[in-house]
Amino acid sequence: MVNKRMNYREAREFLEGCSRYAGEELSLGPLTEMLHRLGDPQDQLSLVHIAGTNGKGSTLAFISSVLQEAGYRVGRYISPTIFEYRERIQVNGTYIPEEDLARLTEKLRETGKGMLEEGYGHPTTFEMETALAFLYFAEQGCDLVVLECGRGGLTDATNVVKHPRLTVFASISLDHLGVLGDSLGEIAANKAGIIKPGCTVVTYRQEPEAEHEILKRAEALSCPVMQADPARAVNRRRGIRSQRFDYKGWKDMEISLAGEYQFGNAALALESVEVLRGMGYEISDQAVYDGMKNACWPARFMVVDEHPIFIIDGAHNRDAAEKLRQTVENTLKGRRIIGIMGMLSDKEYDRVTAVMAPCLEQVFTVTPPENPRALSAKILAETAEKHGLSAQACADIPEAVEKALEAAKEEDVILAFGSLSYLGELAGYVRKRRQ
Repeated sequence: MVNKRMNYREAREFLEGCSRYAGEELSLGPLTEMLHRLGDPQDQLSLVHIAGTNGKGSTLAFISSVLQEAGYRVGRYISPTIFEYRERIQVNGTYIPEEDLARLTEKLRETGKGMLEEGYGHPTTFEMETALAFLYFAEQGCDLVVLECGRGGLTDATNVVKHPRLTVFASISLDHLGVLGDSLGEIAANKAGIIKPGCTVVTYRQEPEAEHEILKRAEALSCPVMQADPARAVNRRRGIRSQRFDYKGWKDMEISLAGEYQFGNAALALESVEVLRGMGYEISDQAVYDGMKNACWPARFMVVDEHPIFIIDGAHNRDAAEKLRQTVENTLKGRRIIGIMGMLSDKEYDRVTAVMAPCLEQVFTVTPPENPRALSAKILAETAEKHGLSAQACADIPEAVEKALEAAKEEDVILAFGSLSYLGELAGYVRKRRQ
């Protein structure tokens, strides 16, 4: 009897079902074993590995866009996704096709079945997705893969890679407390676990406690370190659709990502590109200018509609909220801002609310859908009121959007922020409504 081939829907269901293999102990053993049985595709790839708390996705977007403009075949592995599941695995900006995802998932399923029969542990959902990405990138003959850590570094599934060309650190701040560590130093030490012998380290200028951990590990492994200093991104011309700045020898650099924090992420990407050039990658100045301008990254101070201007931003922790507030104060000065907010219960929702409250006229809260960690809209509204903000809990995303639009005049701004897990659905609703 011939086995029926797995289709895309079945592949998705199977991958989601692998969440049952998540144990209390974080171990890369099952994933390492699976990849070994599959021929260690990760070892066939040249990698740029990115960790950090905020900004790693935008940095990935800048670097991969520049490399693509330079003519390289570039794999991107990102999480979480905003608009589409297949967004997490891309080659030159094109999502993995459904049939390839199903075909490779079937291969993973058979390998996992064999491991269980022999008494091995089984990889979790994120680990299976990571194995799938490595298989696809190797099959696609990628020249470089830009790889984003899911959470942390040391025990993150992406850390099965042994020989990254570059390890890049975006801004590190307090997030996942108690999971990655109980202090900024412990969290940074976990993230520094992606540094491997033979790689070059490029880091955002960190808080001293975090910087110490990165430099300590880099020195222990004799890895050279380059630092990007956001303060050197000068002559800033801010905007919500396009921004320009100078950084060291790069003059009048244009980026299409809005937000004050993007100047630092762009500086980090430029330092990374300089290191890759030093390694022999042919990247012209024109490719750098075009790549930086063409880079896009969803849900980071992103305009999704006009009249009134409707912006979404995935600020879901203290550091991101402070950067968002700075952006609002710099680019939307004097504008009346209506907020929409949704958060997860294990995030610093009280702190994020406290930081953003002074910027907002009022806020409509939502419960992020289909997420077991979602914070209820009612609790979030009560938190907002505690910080002196007029707040109303909404039953769902469409209600929050409609109420915000009713409250806003044409010259006002609606700002939806917080957990990334609801912003994709919100943006989809806004676009559908406009059409």
